[in-house]
Amino acid sequence: MIGDFFRAMGIPLLHGRYCADDDTANNQLVVTVNHEFAQHYWPMEIGIRCSMDASPIAESIEPEQQRAYSTPMENAAPAIKVLIIDDHPVVRLGLKTMLESEGQIVVTGAVGSAREGIVEVEKVRPDVVLMDLRMPEMEGVEAISELRRKDQNLRVLVLTNYEEDEYILHAMQAGAMGYLLKNTPQEEIIRAVDMVNQNQRCVSPEVAKRLSEAVAREELTQRELEVLKLVADGLTNKEIAEQLFISAKTARNHVASCLLKLGADDRTEAVTTAVRRGLIRLSR
Repeated sequence: MIGDFFRAMGIPLLHGRYCADDDTANNQLVVTVNHEFAQHYWPMEIGIRCSMDASPIAESIEPEQQRAYSTPMENAAPAIKVLIIDDHPVVRLGLKTMLESEGQIVVTGAVGSAREGIVEVEKVRPDVVLMDLRMPEMEGVEAISELRRKDQNLRVLVLTNYEEDEYILHAMQAGAMGYLLKNTPQEEIIRAVDMVNQNQRCVSPEVAKRLSEAVAREELTQRELEVLKLVADGLTNKEIAEQLFISAKTARNHVASCLLKLGADDRTEAVTTAVRRGLIRLSR
């Protein structure tokens, strides 16, 4: 009944939320909603007094009165701040509308390129970045690496049409916490945003299967293991090249490949990861 009335009056339920209190003494239900005024997001509280046996009447409520009609929210969790990065305007608008239908998610920005996203992150400080992979000017994987370089606590959730193994693997290696396809149902996307915000990895079963297959193919080659062992011994790229009779450029490429496959940011992390996985042993 309340939703029908709002629609008839042209008053949307912003974010799909309302607070209600029974006024049993006057046989009324009091509802407070946020009204979207024009195309601006200025909160204007509208009180709706719905008599149990009469037509609803809309009336403005003074700020001090609003508190009496609102359910206390002191214990509510803080809203998750999300930045959307996607080069399609329709997708950005759809994602913003969908996410803000949840009371615990606030979209702090929506931009059309990775470079804009990197700048916007420093302005709005989101909790989660929801982004596509293929965009003009800068690819998503490169953007993820740059975002994580600027803020290692930033959580990135990929939402894309690309399900090829290499996209999944490289995005996760670059630092993405989750990877979803754009045909993912709305409730699963919202759940993924919440999980990523809590530093939990989130991928669909299909993506997880592709990721495991990609990782299996991305095992270190024998030459890369040799290079990694020398890195663990503290040798520079030039020293590795001399010992293996290869060029310094080739040695550098092998080291870079090891870092990529192990998902490491530097040589020390690569060695630590390789030792933990039992790929190499440290010299005594």
